[in-house]
Amino acid sequence: MAITVVGSVAFDSIETPAGRRERCLGGAATHFSLAASFFCDVRVIAVVGEDFGPEQEAVFKARDIDIRGIERAKGKSFFWAGSYLDNLNEAKTQATELNVFGSFQPKIPEAYRDSEFLFLANIDPVLQRHVREAMPKAKLVAGDTMNYWIKDHRPALLEVLKGLDILLINDTETRMLADKSNLVQAARSVLTMGPRMLVVKHGEYGATAFHRATPDGLGAKTFRAPALPLEEVVDPTGAGDSFAGGFFGYLAAQPELTPGSFRRAMFYGSVMGSFAVERFGTERLQKLTHQEIEERFLLFRELTHLD
Repeated sequence: MAITVVGSVAFDSIETPAGRRERCLGGAATHFSLAASFFCDVRVIAVVGEDFGPEQEAVFKARDIDIRGIERAKGKSFFWAGSYLDNLNEAKTQATELNVFGSFQPKIPEAYRDSEFLFLANIDPVLQRHVREAMPKAKLVAGDTMNYWIKDHRPALLEVLKGLDILLINDTETRMLADKSNLVQAARSVLTMGPRMLVVKHGEYGATAFHRATPDGLGAKTFRAPALPLEEVVDPTGAGDSFAGGFFGYLAAQPELTPGSFRRAMFYGSVMGSFAVERFGTERLQKLTHQEIEERFLLFRELTHLD
């Protein structure tokens, strides 16, 4: 099975209590695809500038990620600079330069159109909807968004939500989208907007999945996955996208989607997020092994089992 992901491939300059990195490889589609590639084939749709060279290409190729959908354009790639010196759970943006990403119009290679899994990373909801409508054969569609789109582009975002099976956003975004302060009430409200499942990310506190009630009358279900207590968090920038990659990548690798597979996917999402924060940018995911993933998955199971 293959996932097609559309999103940003970028350069980030990041400062945290652990140090600083200048122009390291980043972007939502980058972190997502690296994490998901440990479970299934991944295809990327994005745009980069002339500063994206062989060194950056090699990061994707080392994980056998299909980058035929990454468009090369004249100019510079999307760039973001931020710091976590005051709070590791909240980035303070210092610079955002859209560059070639500002005029991004996703182009879907013909070879990608048979993808059964589609992930719409955090981009303009108008573009998300365009890709969704252009790939009607996708049997499971998940997406992400952020406070900017929720606040200033709500009508377009609501149209996207109608075509999603799963929405992955953080707790603040959930409350903002639903205009409710109570998280459980907010989650139930979001589920009426279209998605069958809402995954709420809580940063260092794990994630919660809310399921819509099924047509057979069964009640809505909730499942909580923990976060692994870490001695040191180096760079939280790609944690949420790596969580999404682990979560969706695991689902795409399953022969059948069952309630159990969704619960295990939550754990694998937390596993991949926990690795991503251990180094700057994509450094940790680039050196990760399948054995390390399985060993950490067992640690997560031990956190939640009484016996």
